[in-house]
Formats: sequence, C-alpha cells, structure tokens
Amino acid sequence: MTTPLLRVTTTTVPPEVSRPDPAKLVAGDPVHTTWNLEDRDGLYCGIWESTPGIWRISYDEWEYCRILSGVSVITDADGTATTLRAGDSFVLAPGFSGTWEVVETTRKDYVIRV
Repeated sequence: MTTPLLRVTTTTVPPEVSRPDPAKLVAGDPVHTTWNLEDRDGLYCGIWESTPGIWRISYDEWEYCRILSGVSVITDADGTATTLRAGDSFVLAPGFSGTWEVVETTRKDYVIRV
C-alpha cells in the first residue's frame, strides 16, 4: 500500500496556539503557533512559529529542525550559544538542555522522533 503524499501549509492545517510552561519562562511572553502534520507512533512533524521570548528547554526525544524565517538563539547548559537563521538546519538530541531565545519571530519545520 502506498502512503499518500501529505502536504502541510499554514492554510491547510488548523493551528494550535500555546505558550511555554510559566515555570520554564525566562523572559517575554512568547506565543507558539503549531501546524501539526503528523502525530502517531512516536513521530511528530509540522511547522512551528514563535514570537520573541526566552524559555528553558530539555529534550527526551530527537528533533530535526530547519529554520524557515526569523532569528533564534539556542544556548546549551554550558553556555554555548548558537544563532539560527533562515536556511539553518540542526538536530536536538535526547538529553539536550538549555534555553531557546526567539530574537525575531521564528518559523521552523520540524520532525520529532520519540
């Protein structure tokens, strides 16, 4: 059986709006908008966008991301900061912790494997 091609855009999938857990918030009032394409069998993928702010992150899963627009800075627990801009791709591995700062509203596509 062939799996159909699934196309996700911000106009074809309804958005989910959220904010970081207040206990993880460092600065600002970031609003996250997520357009989920797939959510099954430990696989999650779609498009995510956030307005400016800083919050603490910790990962128990693998996440591949590609920045579509905006500027973010991810800082690991040791204080090493990585600035990410449109066109940049990266992987966050289980055990990663630090902060995510959205400097300019950032949109990414993502694939998460639990």
